[in-house]
Amino acid sequence: MNSPDAFPGDSSPESAAAAFHPNGFRLDGRRVVVTGGTQGVGGAIARGLTSVGADVVLIGLERDPATEATLVSCRENGRTAELILCDLSKPAETWIDDLLAQIDRVMPGVDTLVNNAGTFIDVPFLEMTPDRYQTTMNLNVGAGYFLTQAFAKRWVQNQVAGRVLFTGSINGFLAEPDHTAYDTSKGAVASMVRSLCVSLAPHGIRVNSMAPGLVRTRLTDVVNHDASIESWMQLHTPNGLIPSPDACVGAAIFLLSDVAQHVHGQTLLVDGGMSTWQQPDLPAER
Repeated sequence: MNSPDAFPGDSSPESAAAAFHPNGFRLDGRRVVVTGGTQGVGGAIARGLTSVGADVVLIGLERDPATEATLVSCRENGRTAELILCDLSKPAETWIDDLLAQIDRVMPGVDTLVNNAGTFIDVPFLEMTPDRYQTTMNLNVGAGYFLTQAFAKRWVQNQVAGRVLFTGSINGFLAEPDHTAYDTSKGAVASMVRSLCVSLAPHGIRVNSMAPGLVRTRLTDVVNHDASIESWMQLHTPNGLIPSPDACVGAAIFLLSDVAQHVHGQTLLVDGGMSTWQQPDLPAER
């Protein structure tokens, strides 16, 4: 396939400079679907993508003030931003055909997919129920898997160099008590990204993931109301920060941009170094 993601045929300094020019971070003309894109990490990604030239379709659960604020911010960047409401926690066969039809109506020609929608259920393993487990897996794993499949079929048929980004988590690599379903789902995402890379890279489609550590979102609001949890998380993060979702934007733009054209099947951890630190210092020593 003659893919725009392919490196130039020669290895001259001039071609290398062109490949990694700062404009390589632009996403002008890209049409992007962002699931879970109305707030939190997804909302930040959507705003970031529109700031570098992309148009976006946000997939969310409800039209609330946070959703409206995200739409306004994206449009203030001079780009098109559309909203579709859909519950991706249901089995994919119950919503995928209708969702694709709605996407085609508001933004035909989508060439980029951000699988960001997700949830976690804080339930001890011995109390986990099949329905809670399945809801987590449907949303965190199945939705992204089958949306990627649906768009990849189109891209392969039309020779489009599509790009896919999953939002994983540090929990795909490090376990947390009482988050067994969430940890399992995010471990599956990390593995899925590698597997989809092997299947889709030959077609010029790039699949990657970023894995945030703890960021301040509605799902992690307990950090803002429990000083002991906040202190513990800061202690276990080398840079000592619990940032806003904006901390994830640069990684998303990089992985979807031309600059990352040779990056396939990778997970970039955006965690302040938490995943590197085996034995954090005691509080008195910091």
